[in-house]
Amino acid sequence: MHLIVPFAGTVSEAGLHALQSLALPRLGTLLARLQPVQCLGSDAFSLNPPHELALATAWGWPAASDASRSGAATADTALPFAARQAAALGLDTGQPWGLLTPVHLHVGTDQVSLTPPSALQLDDTASRELLEIVRPLFETEGFTLHHAGPLQWLATHALFDGLATASLDRVTGRNVNRWLPDHRSARLIRRLQNEVQMLLYTHAVNDRREAAGLPTVNSVWLSHCGRLPAGTRQADDLQTDDRLREPALGEDWAAWCEAWQALDAGPIDALARAGSGARLTLCGERFAQTYAAAPQGLWQRLASRWQAPAAHTVLESL
Repeated sequence: MHLIVPFAGTVSEAGLHALQSLALPRLGTLLARLQPVQCLGSDAFSLNPPHELALATAWGWPAASDASRSGAATADTALPFAARQAAALGLDTGQPWGLLTPVHLHVGTDQVSLTPPSALQLDDTASRELLEIVRPLFETEGFTLHHAGPLQWLATHALFDGLATASLDRVTGRNVNRWLPDHRSARLIRRLQNEVQMLLYTHAVNDRREAAGLPTVNSVWLSHCGRLPAGTRQADDLQTDDRLREPALGEDWAAWCEAWQALDAGPIDALARAGSGARLTLCGERFAQTYAAAPQGLWQRLASRWQAPAAHTVLESL
């Protein structure tokens, strides 16, 4: 079993403070048995967060694998998660795909930030209605759109071939300006984002949402572009546990700690019982560190119990 844990660590000062009082005994026991085998990432400002690099590496995608070997695993390369989702839905994977997410951009006094998409509370009906409103803007420019879920609109266009864009997990809760694509190939996307904002600003669908006390949908975010790489592995033994994502993105550190404790008592405990095949990848905002079992003699096993770093030390380093 290979368990990937996104948002296991944070660079937030409040989050690091909460981490100091977090007891994770099963994680500590597991780390004492495993050895670090691979580290991906370098900082919190790359387009691809470490957990997405870890997934892409597990699937054997060349872009992630090449970055890992070169030591530049946070290179701003295109990771085509949208194409993988299109393949799962039986859509044509012979063309590049991108993921459009309906979002609310909050305009503050000195920055524009992206509200967590889950706060929109979009159901399938509302999402399809919004998609039909904006569809003509995209289709007149040669895009084809498919509804894949309330917060997931898949799109195809030649522009998406190798187009590197910031993951939604990088942008949520942050100033979007540094994450907007500014290279020439993305100018059309920037223009369409502006047109979507103007179209939805005074649209009746948002009047109804405001009347219901819901955030307006005033833009879209493009991410996960590219073609599905040939030879993508299934990685049947791979499990991703996302329970830390929402509290981390919402900076609810009490809820994050509670989620960590549940994770420690559940999947981490199960992994500790999995035997010699156990692999664990802990992902923060800067690094994804993978641990795996390695052959050890008696002395090494005894020494590891004393030399293994504390769980909170490992999480702080991510």
